[in-house]
Amino acid sequence: MRYLTSGESHGKALIGILEGIPSGLPVSSGDIDEDLRRRQGGHGRGGRMKIETDHAQILSGVRFGKTIGSPIALLIENKDWVNWQDVMSSQFTVHSSQVKAVTSPRPGHADLAGAFKYDTHDMRNILERSSARETAMRAALGAIAKKFLAEFGIIIGSYVIQIGEVQSSKFKVQSSEQELLESFRSAEISPVRCPDKISSKKMVQLIDKALKEGNSLGGIFEVFAAGVPVGLGSHIQWDKRLDGKLAQALMSIQAIKGVEIGMGFEISKKSGSEVMDEIFYSREALSVKRDEKIKLTHHVSRITHHGFYRKTNNAGGIEGGMTNGMPIIIRAAMKPIPTLRKPLCSVDINTKKPLKAAYERSDICAVPAAGVVGEAMTALVIADALLEKFGGDSMAEVKRNYKGYLENLRRF
Repeated sequence: MRYLTSGESHGKALIGILEGIPSGLPVSSGDIDEDLRRRQGGHGRGGRMKIETDHAQILSGVRFGKTIGSPIALLIENKDWVNWQDVMSSQFTVHSSQVKAVTSPRPGHADLAGAFKYDTHDMRNILERSSARETAMRAALGAIAKKFLAEFGIIIGSYVIQIGEVQSSKFKVQSSEQELLESFRSAEISPVRCPDKISSKKMVQLIDKALKEGNSLGGIFEVFAAGVPVGLGSHIQWDKRLDGKLAQALMSIQAIKGVEIGMGFEISKKSGSEVMDEIFYSREALSVKRDEKIKLTHHVSRITHHGFYRKTNNAGGIEGGMTNGMPIIIRAAMKPIPTLRKPLCSVDINTKKPLKAAYERSDICAVPAAGVVGEAMTALVIADALLEKFGGDSMAEVKRNYKGYLENLRRF
């Protein structure tokens, strides 16, 4: 499975192409738009969220509500384009010479490095594509991947565990799928997507304080994948290890500066006997089957297809580059938004004189939205791994292969 996105922040539209989804998967614009709505939410978002009401147009790859096996093309219009037609025109017009170039790079952004790399003295050419507006299309493509994974009982979710110095008091590496799903449901009704009500209130107050000060805030979100079967990924080659693919996918999100799986960096402080997830076996666990229709699951993770289970999940669901049947737990650290209402010091790239960095309309805090994008990237990686493992050109074929694998696990 592969995908591409295209489009600039203030261009006409964002475009995405997703190839490799089997035929027969029910997909609608409504399925995709729900995640686009979630991405636009969160206390601390900028004024553009009041302009854009993102909607995904399905251009190809879907007929009569189901995928047909060909590449799926999506388009999301930028409503703000009408205000930027002269600035972002694809043709040189009478107005082009009047457009002011962006010549003061923003610290923390792609502006200066991009100007050097692409030999441009107008950093508008860099900031338009490097903008996190591009993640709207990632969320759209990821929504299709999540729809595909749900057919196999795999649920992807996220929640915020920290904004600035405020950390959720309920934060821990959870081993139960039920706990993860409950945290996810609680987060969906929080203005900052944090499952802890007390911490949510403190986070909102901190964001309001940053707004008054002309500052911005980063934080940490956690993504989980529940219901993932054992054996996705591989230990055979470095580029087939699933944890490596997930880390790269999460790190590719704008402003993400760190990723950890399971206990992550904390695991380095412990002894081996404290952190390894011990293995147990139960015939009772073996006797409990997942829903034969492979729908959303709410059972705890210790009920498996093969009778083996863990009481802890410090590894975050991945050992040796492969899923081990426990929920996948990933955290990503997002730096504060580099565009500040009180700009930092910079240098004009033409005059070489000091001045304040350029200002573009931006968010105060986008950690809640980044979590939704994290879900999308996680879903795309896991969907690709599942298709690599089980193959098939139609949903019926993939499900047959998957069912056969589960039956083999039960006989192990």
